[in-house]
Amino acid sequence: MKGADIRIVPGLISIFIALMLWFVIPVPYGVTANAWHLLALFVGTVVAIIGKAMPIGALAILAITLVAVTGVTNDTPSGAIKDALSGFSNSLIWLIGIAIVISRGLAKTGLGNRIGYYFISLFGKKTVGIGYALAISELVIAPVTPSNTARGGGIIHPIMKSIAASFGSSPEQGTSRKIGHYLALVNYHINPITSAMFITATAPNPLIVKLISDATGANISITWGTWALAALLPGLVCIALVPLVVYAIYPPEIKSTPDASQYAKSKLIEMGPMSYGEKVMVAVFTLLLVLWAGVPAMLFGAEYVVNTTAVAFLGLSVLLVTGVLSWDDVLKEKSAWDTVVWFSALVMMATFLNKLGLVQWFSMVVETNIAHLGFGWVVSVVILVGIYFYVHYFFASTTAHITAMFAAFYAAGLALGAPPLYLGLLLAGASSLMMSLTHYATGTSPIIFGSGYVSMEDWWIMGFIMSVVNLAVWGIIGGLWWKVLGYW
Repeated sequence: MKGADIRIVPGLISIFIALMLWFVIPVPYGVTANAWHLLALFVGTVVAIIGKAMPIGALAILAITLVAVTGVTNDTPSGAIKDALSGFSNSLIWLIGIAIVISRGLAKTGLGNRIGYYFISLFGKKTVGIGYALAISELVIAPVTPSNTARGGGIIHPIMKSIAASFGSSPEQGTSRKIGHYLALVNYHINPITSAMFITATAPNPLIVKLISDATGANISITWGTWALAALLPGLVCIALVPLVVYAIYPPEIKSTPDASQYAKSKLIEMGPMSYGEKVMVAVFTLLLVLWAGVPAMLFGAEYVVNTTAVAFLGLSVLLVTGVLSWDDVLKEKSAWDTVVWFSALVMMATFLNKLGLVQWFSMVVETNIAHLGFGWVVSVVILVGIYFYVHYFFASTTAHITAMFAAFYAAGLALGAPPLYLGLLLAGASSLMMSLTHYATGTSPIIFGSGYVSMEDWWIMGFIMSVVNLAVWGIIGGLWWKVLGYW
């Protein structure tokens, strides 16, 4: 491992905090010693992730090792290692890992670029139209792109930059405000919304499903179709608003862009007809969406339900058999294997914190403090979600934030009387929408911010404005939509 992969100061801080929790701070009344010691390991891991002490996969290996050798979950060595590795048996983790491998085909075949240029060719005659083209492109590929960073930063952002450059808008020339400033903000603020719309649109979403299921004793098991239907209306409303809100706050200097449509068309001509690989990718995406949405079960009965993770494996198998992806492609998709490792570790630790009663204890602390204010569940949930959301100013990872706080805040909301599915869907949406806040909120943000089109001041101002808009839409329009659907 290169020395550059290790940051000494954040590492020492995380170790110090873990040791303080383990040896110095007394175990609170109502909490077992094992639960408190696991919390020490968990908090140390999360602090190390936030401080980027090591790559997250390496931190996950350390966490698994510490859980196994300390025996905080099991008194026997064989039981401890079995518990430490239990996260790898979670099917939702493999769903995300396999879906990341499948999304590699977007870049390999060029289908991602084709989708982006196609929508720009349709809507690109006005600057705001280009904004909507970028938004629709994100939406189309989101269900099968579990890495929001790869989607927003790796696929859509290069297209956005090429469009801006074609109009002579670049940070180097001091001409960002022509069009690039506007498009970069739209490019970014669509990303958290599409991430909130599908279980498979960003890696931590399956963790949320698991945490909700655990907290409700498996009484609420959110399927891919349930999540997608619930997020459909609030997501589309937010997507419709983003280009307009950004336009109102930071209007571009160039408002009419007839050349953009022509530029996109020329790119499509340059790409030529759809290749064999692209056609197979379209067929696989269609197959995945049909099966994930449960269409066979709706048409032919419950016995035709196919497990969501099995569907992902089916899609990957088709791509391997048809030669669109090779086994080398699968092996080279480091982000997929990295995600499987760190996700397994965090899910394992979160699961045992719940089993050992720590989450319930902490949720009671949160619930008691909010209950003392004397509000009903509606106002209490607003306070709860608001705290959960805006604490993300202190996080550089949605995964770390969700792992650290979701379960306790969800349990506290349930104790305050909130309808379980309503609260779960609202917190699930907030878990992605909070990416809008800062230039370090998720992996996509440093890529787009780093391109230089938007100043930090403008980024933070726009982030706060969009956070208010998105939360209001998800809470009010989403809540009414879920009521119509009978979810609460």
